[in-house]
Parts: sequence; structure tokens; C-alpha cells
Amino acid sequence: MMYQQGCFASGTVLRLAKDLAENNTGARVLVVCSEITAVTFHGPSDTHIDNLMGQALFSDGAAAIIIGSDPLPGIEKPMYELVSTAQTILPDSDGAIYGHLREVGLTFHLLKDVPGLISKNIEKSLVEAFKPLGISNWNSIFWIAHPGGPGVLYQVEAKLGLKPEKMRATRHVMSEFGNMLSASVLFILDEMRKKSEEEGLKTTGEGLEWGVLFGFGPGLTVETVVLHSVAAA
Repeated sequence: MMYQQGCFASGTVLRLAKDLAENNTGARVLVVCSEITAVTFHGPSDTHIDNLMGQALFSDGAAAIIIGSDPLPGIEKPMYELVSTAQTILPDSDGAIYGHLREVGLTFHLLKDVPGLISKNIEKSLVEAFKPLGISNWNSIFWIAHPGGPGVLYQVEAKLGLKPEKMRATRHVMSEFGNMLSASVLFILDEMRKKSEEEGLKTTGEGLEWGVLFGFGPGLTVETVVLHSVAAA
């Protein structure tokens, strides 16, 4: 059980599940991400604008996924392959996102430049993750990015020169469900898989072979997962 991890927890649990599955022959790991944001609900306050912004952005959500190694042919059909994982804390991000559990519930603070801190540092994580694969064109991979908010997505796109369609699945989930914290990227994985099949693309990653999953959250913590897509259907 992992509590109070925030938005990056999806990457954390995938990383831990991958380790458990690969080091226990035949194991299947059930990952459940469940988020309830009622504890952050408060009345509007002129002195705590962050709470109002959080209530407009965050939402409840739950999702589950099974992680395993060496799938059984004809019985199990993988959605994606988890190739590698990494976690890092961004420099100069102390206090960018923090929360306090008080009698009134959970209160939190978001630094105005959270999108800037993420976009300024994200390429370093990409370079480290994809250097072994010889990939440096960020438009050549598919994207499962945590929907931290419109500002984060816009600044990441601008910094990396991403085409608008790279964040299609993320933006769709954000528009339909909001920011469901850790559950969000599991929704996005499923959204991309379903859309890839509907459009007749050759892989679950919008027809592409390689992709990245990013979880952004308190710390500022960034979880990076390199994904390999499989045949769509």
C-alpha cells in the first residue's frame, strides 16, 4: 500500500510492479490506483487561491492494470511492454508542490512556475531514458503524459517542439475526467490502446514502436517509463 504519493505515484507503482514481476517467476501483479479528492474540498478563500484551483483541476478516479513477465501465448495479450523505469527529483523545486493534512482536511500549495520547472528539466530525463535506444526525435515516440494541467502540457510541447497530436490521448482524458492524480496515466494508456485499434493502426502506441510515460508530482518528482508497444489487435 502506498499513500500520499500524489500524481507521480502511477509511475512509481509501475516501476515496483515491474521489479516484482521480473524477479518472481510466473508472478502477476495487480496494480490499483484509487484517488478520492474530497479531503481537499474547502470553501473559496481569498487567501488560499490554490485550493480553488485544485478543486477545478483535480477529480476522483480509479484504474487497475496487471503487470507480468513472460506472457502465456494464446492466453494473455499484453497492452504494452515496460522496458525501463527511472525516478528523479527536479533541481530547485523545493516547495513547488506541497500539502498539509490539517483538521479541515488536506490543504496544498502550487508554485506558479510548476509548468516551467517541469518543461525546463524534462529533456534531460528523455535523453537519459532513450540514449540506449538511439532515439532523440521526441516526435518519433508516442506520449503518455500525466495531465498535470494545461500549462504543463503547453510548456512541455513548446520546449520539445512536439506536434499537437502527441498529447491527444492526454488531453482527451483531461477534458473528460480532469486530473485524477495517479489514476490518470492508466486511463491514458487505455485511451491510446482503444483509439489505435479503432483507427486500424499497427500497434497500441498509435502505430509507433517506442513511447514514454511520464508521471509528474510533489517533490517535484518525475517518474519516467520507457514503453514498447505491441500489435494492436
